Amino acid sequence: MYEVKENRRTLGDGTEITTYTRDVVSCNILEVEAGTNGYQGGDSGHGGRTYFRIKDEGSTDMNIQTRSDRYGGSEVEVILGGDCELETMIRALKFITKVLEEESREVYD
Repeated sequence: MYEVKENRRTLGDGTEITTYTRDVVSCNILEVEAGTNGYQGGDSGHGGRTYFRIKDEGSTDMNIQTRSDRYGGSEVEVILGGDCELETMIRALKFITKVLEEESREVYD
């Protein structure tokens, strides 16, 4: 079992949300944090916010690139090296998914 910590985070636009953090430990260590204020009835102007963060806490072979195109589109690219990185990232993404599904208070099939 692992410890999950509940936090309050203020986003760049001033929105406060509850987030949940845990460590994912193998030969490398990731700290993962996720939260949302759920569905708010529309686009970002309606106040809906979703947040997640994945941080290398030790020995993670991880390369991250962000790009924007001339039309205002953005992308995030993550490249992992190694078997443990694959394993811990899968666990981190499952935690993020679980938090976002539970905090959005929606029913999923």
